[in-house]
Amino acid sequence: MSEYRLLSQLDSSFNMLVQSLLTMAEALDQQNPQVWMLNDEQAPHHAAARALLDIWYEEGQDGRATRSHVGIVAASEALMQQAEGVNHCKQSFKEAIDVIRRKNPDLLSEARSRLAERHQALHQHMMASGLARLHLKQAWRQLAVVRAPLKQIRFSWYSSGRSIRKITVQQADQLLCQYNDEAPHIQIQRQRLAGIPSSEPLAQVQTQAPLMRANLFYQEPQEEGRDRKAMNVALPIFVLSPDEQLPFHNQPALEPPSARQRQRRRDNQLEDEAFLPSVRVYRYRDQ
Repeated sequence: MSEYRLLSQLDSSFNMLVQSLLTMAEALDQQNPQVWMLNDEQAPHHAAARALLDIWYEEGQDGRATRSHVGIVAASEALMQQAEGVNHCKQSFKEAIDVIRRKNPDLLSEARSRLAERHQALHQHMMASGLARLHLKQAWRQLAVVRAPLKQIRFSWYSSGRSIRKITVQQADQLLCQYNDEAPHIQIQRQRLAGIPSSEPLAQVQTQAPLMRANLFYQEPQEEGRDRKAMNVALPIFVLSPDEQLPFHNQPALEPPSARQRQRRRDNQLEDEAFLPSVRVYRYRDQ
């Protein structure tokens, strides 16, 4: 596939995404549904609209971090259909990015710089606000759309998440070698690594940023007879509400707890202390 066609498909999908977001933000103002936003209870409609359009990096933002906008919108059928249309545009945009990554990854940097320029007025506004770069993850993350009647939504911070990747002794040594292998603390860890069998599996652990989790309690059992569902949320939840009322919900803290709230699982397979602290590598128990 030619570069021109790849970029054309990306431009088209981005144009549709931006237009769908702008149209939905306008619909929020026009329809004036019941809205609750965790971080803005004075002007929740405007906060929800800003959340939809939050697809840009802020100056100094860590590229791995995404901003969160927790809330609920009591949506009409028309607004629900718009939310589903936005999700379709988000998925199409993500697929266009994925195609470029597979077929011509060197083109991605140029492609990202082109996108904001396709909307000059928007681009100038973003430049003035220090938001000139598109944040891909924030652009394509899906809106939660809930059509089944709910009894309540309970929000809670989840700050104990970890991603665990199994690696070999050789891979762990390669990770250490990326640092200054003449540094005493690196030499000590490499010696420690040399003292275990080369066939022993190890685990590299990455602590995940705190996130908000929503527990949905349905009025009637849903799939597989379950009456509740948990999901991680970073954008307002759109709930179908014929009576235009928000479901009951709790009021979580604005910030995640500073200390771990959950007890360690008894079936935790990793040792408590890192075996190679510099690269966050742990040994499995009972090796």
